[in-house]
Amino acid sequence: APDIPVIDRAYSKLSNSITVEWRAVLGATNYMLTAEDGDSFIETTVKNSPGTVTGLKPATLYRITVRSINSGGKSQPSPFRKVKTVLAAPILSVHSPSCDSIAVSWKAVHMAAGFSVSLMRSDGLGRMLKQNTTNTSLIFTNLDPGTLYTIKAYAWNANGMPGDDFTYNQRTSPDAPVDVKVAFNSGALRAVVSWMPTEGALTYSVTVFSGLLKLKCNTSSASCVVPSLQCGSEYYVSVTAYNDAGSSESTDAVSLKTVPCAPVNISIEEDEPGHLLVSWSSVSLGHYYVVFVKSDDGLEVHCNTSYTQCHFQSDCGFTYFISVFAYNKAGQSPLGDVFNYTTAPCCPSDFRVVFMSSDTVRVTWAPVRGADLYETRAAGGSGVVLCRDTATACTLSALQCSTPYNITVYSFSEARGSNTSCAPQHVATAPCSPEIKNISKEGLSVISVQWQPNNEEATYVVTARGEAGLWHCTSTRNSCTLMDLPCGSAFSVSAIARSPAGQSLPSYSIPLETAPCCPNDLILAQVTQSVTNISWSVGRGAQTYVTTLESPKGQAKCHTLQTYCLLGCITCGTNYTVSLRAISETGLTSSCTYQGYSSSSCCPSGVKLYRLSNNGIRVFWRASDETINYNADLRGSKGNFSCTPSSGLSHCDITKIPCGDVYTVVVAPVTDKGPKVTFCPKKIYSVTCSGSSVGMVISRGKSNVKHI
Repeated sequence: APDIPVIDRAYSKLSNSITVEWRAVLGATNYMLTAEDGDSFIETTVKNSPGTVTGLKPATLYRITVRSINSGGKSQPSPFRKVKTVLAAPILSVHSPSCDSIAVSWKAVHMAAGFSVSLMRSDGLGRMLKQNTTNTSLIFTNLDPGTLYTIKAYAWNANGMPGDDFTYNQRTSPDAPVDVKVAFNSGALRAVVSWMPTEGALTYSVTVFSGLLKLKCNTSSASCVVPSLQCGSEYYVSVTAYNDAGSSESTDAVSLKTVPCAPVNISIEEDEPGHLLVSWSSVSLGHYYVVFVKSDDGLEVHCNTSYTQCHFQSDCGFTYFISVFAYNKAGQSPLGDVFNYTTAPCCPSDFRVVFMSSDTVRVTWAPVRGADLYETRAAGGSGVVLCRDTATACTLSALQCSTPYNITVYSFSEARGSNTSCAPQHVATAPCSPEIKNISKEGLSVISVQWQPNNEEATYVVTARGEAGLWHCTSTRNSCTLMDLPCGSAFSVSAIARSPAGQSLPSYSIPLETAPCCPNDLILAQVTQSVTNISWSVGRGAQTYVTTLESPKGQAKCHTLQTYCLLGCITCGTNYTVSLRAISETGLTSSCTYQGYSSSSCCPSGVKLYRLSNNGIRVFWRASDETINYNADLRGSKGNFSCTPSSGLSHCDITKIPCGDVYTVVVAPVTDKGPKVTFCPKKIYSVTCSGSSVGMVISRGKSNVKHI
């Protein structure tokens, strides 16, 4: 085992440990320190000197020994030293009772004869304050508000030996904020409270109170918004600063007067036409009032007064929107109720009366302001006729014709009733409708119309209306005559009465029909010797026609719906009188006469051909009348030939006619107008070449071809 170490020094700097110093022992690898207080001991192994034994009791006397250790074992304990541990540190309780002081207190420490407490700004600025005391509390004053301080305290024993120290950081509470300002927002009824920031303050609390009402606003900035203030109230505003040490004193209260409340009990009266009186009740904190009156056309006027009423000019038919505001230094009161007042509507202007008929009148007028409804009243005759409508026009019906009336238009509004001061207009209704009693024909195109007069000082106009046009006649009596009516036309005849008051409704129409027109053109064409075709133009108004050809030898007649007709049994070479009757659908008839007609001359009979010696042909026939001239035509494939005899003869010759051909032969009378008759019978002859220029006529019966 190693040698026994020798303690050079043993001392206590902390209340729970003792430090030991000794001389090193050769061959020792470790050392064991032992502290004994009579009740217990504590051992600690260390490598070398110095060594510290911990876990000891404060202010306790210990016997300290040291033993050296190596692989061979432990030495004997060294001679002991007696060492007492220092006093325990006082446990501080610290707070800042005001912005410039810190109070420190602690519990009594065992074996302590006194205490030493020091204080200094944590940022190192300023001087350190130190106090010694035998008490267990003390107060540092005249400190900086809102400043962090470091506090150190220890106890000493009767020998003046200091014990463990205790360190504590404490901030003084903040000073009260300064330069408190209040800005009031009258529109939002809220206040913005601001102040200068306070050293060391972490948060602020704004208190706004009025009577029993208290509002608070907490913030970490240097301003705060206090909402939901009441109009017409006086508030007191104070600000308190806070940090972890506590709160400052509250600032002196600042008075805040809000805007006045909106005036109430508003009444609007039209004390006389064209003047409005607006009155209201006074309000708390209201210094003066402003009344705004805006009409529905956008024009706005106002009145500024310290009284509780205002006068305004007004016009008819306007709606006025009225609002009253109270004012003080804080601003304008909130918007209260907006009242509207509608004046009586104006009387209708641009009044016009238009008669639609003798018993109906249409009244129109220009729209007027404020009118929701109009009433038109017509007084006269046997009573009153009313019409109510929202439109600016009204039709009064069932009036008595040819009667004076007083017509008045009143305007109404739902808000204000009617304007009964509107003036009437005097009018008279149009004449009554006449009644046609009789229509008589005085000539081919002359019609007389009679009616029952039923108006005074009226002019009557009779109108015949049809597709052909209009015909009129005028009279102040009870009849007039329509002249020059066209034939074949249908008319509707009516009558009206006119006077300065207007025109009556037309009478009931009477139908009138004139006789059909005679056709302008009539053409006769003989189709055969006994049949004639007659055609004519359309006669206006005619449905059927009857045509007649008449001569001493007889009569030919045709009744048809068409504009042409075939008449048979016509005698050739006869003069006829021509007549036509046009008949309408209702049976009206017009007799029409035309220029006489002569039928064509009769066709000859016994037509024969004879060969002549000079290669010619003689055509022979029997004439029906020796005074008639005839013409003979021969038509074949080798040529066409014709001849006309001298007057009175019944034959004619054609020379140098080619043989060996078949000819169609027609002999027809020649008319005075030039063209030949085309309906005479045709005969076919074959002219053969027999080697001689003289031959005989040979007839081939069945083929109706005769050979010469």
